[in-house]
Amino acid sequence: MTQELIFAALAYPEVDPIAISLGPLAIRWYSLAYIFGIIAGWRYCRWLCFQAPRQLRPIAMDDFIVWATLGIILGGRLGYVLFYNFTYFLYNPMDIFAVWQGGMSFHGGLIGVITAMVLFARKEKIHFLALADIVACATPIGLFFGRLANFINGELFGRVTTAEVGMVFPNGGPLPRHPSQLYEAGLEGITLFLILYLVIRIVGLRRRGLTAGLFLIGYGLSRTIVELFREPDAHIGFLFGEVTMGQLLSLPMILIGLSVAVLAYRQPLQPIGPEHRPEDISPKEAEKAAKKKSGSKGK
Repeated sequence: MTQELIFAALAYPEVDPIAISLGPLAIRWYSLAYIFGIIAGWRYCRWLCFQAPRQLRPIAMDDFIVWATLGIILGGRLGYVLFYNFTYFLYNPMDIFAVWQGGMSFHGGLIGVITAMVLFARKEKIHFLALADIVACATPIGLFFGRLANFINGELFGRVTTAEVGMVFPNGGPLPRHPSQLYEAGLEGITLFLILYLVIRIVGLRRRGLTAGLFLIGYGLSRTIVELFREPDAHIGFLFGEVTMGQLLSLPMILIGLSVAVLAYRQPLQPIGPEHRPEDISPKEAEKAAKKKSGSKGK
């Protein structure tokens, strides 16, 4: 039976985790996934700033990307330490800084980014939910790239399966397993991105908090579903019954998301702001506008 399962399994496309190697310098796909996700998310956030009701200046996103990056990395790492492997790091505290060995938590990263948004919104005197709505719409981009990197690394694979989609992962033993990383990339990444994009096209960002709430609901449900196919962490296993840590951490997200979305629908639509001035877009646009204005005066 075991031989039949192995024979029927899909071939795992083994990809070198190192994307670029220049002497002692090695750049991994995992690192590139974070870079691609952050840059693409930043550009999408800037585009969203031009959409109604235009409550945030696009140039603000240029500053926030640094805050978001710190929130993702620090929150993601500390979340993994606290939620998934606290005992190990308690006795090996220096390993907390060995990020290159892997070990990041989305839920920790989420808390880190929310903290960054609270501090940034207070500093820039902007509404927290106006910022959260835009960041939430861009987050599935980073999730998509991150899950693809998990797949390339052959980590966070699924449970043993007899289904035709099963793959034999290098570190997953001899039996085929669900490629749960791809399930997550499809649900948390592509599907959630499209849902939020459709909401923007139909409703817009005028219901403050709506897309942020829908993101929390969408991710929580997606993660809960995929956890049914994903192999629990070996050092944690199931918490009770068939419940995993990922499902437990996703439950508050769903409940909070529902509350935020309901409150958003009870609020009046936000008024549409004026078109952005050149200085609200970028220093380059401001310079162009200044040159154009001085040129027209010269004529």
